[in-house]
Parts: sequence; structure tokens; C-alpha cells
Amino acid sequence: MAETDSLPIRAMIAPVTPLQQNCTIVWCTKTMKAAIIDPGGEVERLLGALRDHGLTLEKIWITHGHMDHAGGTAALKEATGAPIEGPHPDDQFWIDRIAESGERYGMPNARAFTPDRWLGDGDVVTLGETEFEVRHCPGHTPGHVIFFHRQARFAQVGDVLFKDSIGRTDFPRGDYGQLIASITTKLWPLGDDVAFVPGHGPMSTFGAERRTNPWVSDEALAEASE
Repeated sequence: MAETDSLPIRAMIAPVTPLQQNCTIVWCTKTMKAAIIDPGGEVERLLGALRDHGLTLEKIWITHGHMDHAGGTAALKEATGAPIEGPHPDDQFWIDRIAESGERYGMPNARAFTPDRWLGDGDVVTLGETEFEVRHCPGHTPGHVIFFHRQARFAQVGDVLFKDSIGRTDFPRGDYGQLIASITTKLWPLGDDVAFVPGHGPMSTFGAERRTNPWVSDEALAEASE
């Protein structure tokens, strides 16, 4: 597990499932209350990480309904009672398919769930004495959201954006144009200095991706519009 150290929050990345999805544990440093973002699986391991760091799980946050991001959500709520927040309701059909997807990828314990709170663009979610802003970023899935902590300059963006790549849009109800618009109108305005955890792979910053990402760098987008 890798950690970032950004006050008033801290974040730890715990890749889970055979697809090595970046589940992220974030916590308020004043209260030691935590949220687990995208618990795709390996719930016992995640609970152990909470214990090792002296954290109390307060929230379960979901960026989108794909099985590798949300397959362990039902089990985590049963184990802790923590409320589930997210994704946007347009991902209900993906949540309904979680068990089917789990069977396909050798994860028979993956199950559907019902969020305690659906999220929309501009919503705010609280954690201890701090808060994260929500942005609705469709394209990879129609109901994808991201979580942004303005003071810490930190975001968890799920499968919207990766280091040197972008999310797939060939799944049902994926939309390449929507994804590009989500990145350029929802992520870039947050600031080049924002460090982000993607759904898979290493962290990066929005500024680095604007310089070098072959899909959405400023140069690549300018060439595409010519």
C-alpha cells in the first residue's frame, strides 16, 4: 500500500481484485474518521488496514458501478454499517450487473447494493471535520463521479483519467465525447497542481497530464480540433 501525506487529510492506496483497482482509504487527520473509496474486493484486508492505522470507517464512497470498483461494497457495509455514498444514479444498471461481472472475473462474492445517497454534480460529502466536493464526470460510465479535496489539492478520479491515458468508452453507455468533456470541463478547472489517484496505476497531476497525456494534453486536443 502506498500513502500520500496531505493535511488535513491523508490517503492510502490499496490495490484490490485481480484487476488491481486502486481502492483509496482517506481520513480526516483531526478525527481519524475514514472513507473507503471504491472497495472492489478484499474487504478483510481493507478492514485490517483501518485497524493498523487506528481509523474508524465513517463512509463508503463509490466513483462508479463497475465490479472492480464496487464489488465489495455490500460486504463492507454489512461488516461496518457505514453508509454508501455514490455514484450518480445513472450507474444503477452497472450496480445491478455486479454479481454477473464477479462470476465472469472469478469473484463470486461480488454483490449489488443500494446506495444510501446517490451523488450529483456539485454535491459535498463530509468526512470527520473536512469535506470533499463531488463532480459528475460521465463518459467511462454515465454515472461516474469524482471526489475532490480543495484544500489538500487531491482528487480520486476513478476511471475518468489515468497517467498517460484515459478511461475506456467501449462499455455499454460509454461515450468518448462525454469523457473528453468531463476531463476538460470538470477536472482541468480544478487546477494543474491537483494530485490525483486514478482507478488503476500510478498517481499523477492534472498539470502533468495536460502536458504529456497523448489523449488529453493541451497539444493533443488542439491538434484534434484542427
